Amino acid sequence: MDSFCPEIWPEDPVPNSQQACRECGLYEQGTRMVWGEGRPGAPIMVILDNPGAREDRDGNLMVCGTRQTLQKAAYEAGLDKHDLYVTYILKRRPVRAYAKEETRTICKRHLKEQLQTYRPSLLVCLGNTAVQSFFGDPKLEVKNMRGSWYDVNGYQTTVAYHPLAARRRPHLFPLLVEDLKFAEEQLKQLD
Repeated sequence: MDSFCPEIWPEDPVPNSQQACRECGLYEQGTRMVWGEGRPGAPIMVILDNPGAREDRDGNLMVCGTRQTLQKAAYEAGLDKHDLYVTYILKRRPVRAYAKEETRTICKRHLKEQLQTYRPSLLVCLGNTAVQSFFGDPKLEVKNMRGSWYDVNGYQTTVAYHPLAARRRPHLFPLLVEDLKFAEEQLKQLD
């Protein structure tokens, strides 16, 4: 393999039917909707809580720390970028307080639409917020669920630490790699 170099993955355009969505109220915070990144229809759909920064203050595209860490962990786990599609529970990045449970409940319909459209073979939920929201249980924690597969609404799903947590606490990075390797091994079995 070549050496790792983070890159900006192509952004999946927001469907025309959803561009004017105002249901959750996050549009009032001035952040744009991000539908997903990577290869739509990839066999592994990665679910994060919300999009991070994609542009700097001047509007220049950049690879934020979360994306760098996720890409590096995927690379070390042996996953090809074409195997991955990254999406979010919330399609806009919150920049101030919001009604968390209500907003996530509203926004999960977008994720449901993506799942029905793209039909991934495997799902990987990253971080407690995404896990709790997707599994529908606010008491769940990644640390207690790692290394197993779960059937969530008919989708084979596993969990891993959030890349930002692994970036802030470097001792978690090998665990993130291990969890993505777990997904990579399962993907090989499905081929």
